[in-house]
Amino acid sequence: MGWLSAGDGYEVALVEGRVAARATGGRAAGRQLKSLPRALKDHPEVDRLRRFAEWLDRHAAGCVAQVDSWMVSSLPVPTGLLVRVWPDEAWQSALRDLAVVGDDPDEVGFLRGTTEDGELRVVNLDGETVRLSPRTVTLPHPVLLPDLDDIREFAAELGIVQRVEQIHRATWQRPDELAPKATEIREFAGGSFRSRFALAARASSLGYRVSGGYSTARVRDGGRTVEASVWIGEPYWEDTVETGSLSWQDQDGRALPLREVGPVAWSEGMRMAAALYAGRDIEEGKNA
Repeated sequence: MGWLSAGDGYEVALVEGRVAARATGGRAAGRQLKSLPRALKDHPEVDRLRRFAEWLDRHAAGCVAQVDSWMVSSLPVPTGLLVRVWPDEAWQSALRDLAVVGDDPDEVGFLRGTTEDGELRVVNLDGETVRLSPRTVTLPHPVLLPDLDDIREFAAELGIVQRVEQIHRATWQRPDELAPKATEIREFAGGSFRSRFALAARASSLGYRVSGGYSTARVRDGGRTVEASVWIGEPYWEDTVETGSLSWQDQDGRALPLREVGPVAWSEGMRMAAALYAGRDIEEGKNA
């Protein structure tokens, strides 16, 4: 966006997400000012730019949230859609360097761009830039990626930085030995918080939904929707509370035996429980 006239002697523009001004006359002509002059603080053009900056922030956050949803659920995304949104800087920032998989589930590459012919440019695990043009691609959840440790090592060599946490996302593998009728995990139970409000606020700040007495995460795993939930205490409870057990339910609200929980739902549920537990109050003299 270029510079816009804003009254006598000034122009304004968005620079790195903030409204900036420069003088149009005098010795400082053409030079960006360190701060916004008092005379411009209530100018209509400044107000318009501020509102536009707020919209850009919301748009960028929405792009990240959508891409994160595609990744967590490993949903197929039309290649044509990625090509169309790529010129948008917010979409590009959210998508750049994500691991993608096309027709061959064993061929993983990092998304670097698109072509005028409607293809995706990716860097494969041999370090070569190749073009992909499948009808759809997936942005797989890391627990589904083969040889994840090797992929992480290669990404570090390339200097990969992902806006949406994918390859460095904390993951948990479901253990093989589980009681047939077990439906709860208590590994992260017992984390003490000074109030239920503090625990609920932590859940919300981490992006989880608070419903009733639970922090929840809904995940699409293996073609079905599963909801992981951690007990965080009765609403309006004013005394100290502790994190409770972790469990999973299907779309009908049926508690799932642990053996029936899919890999993505398991990993995301454990990730939520661990993140809540990490914010617990630690007594002095005790190890975290």
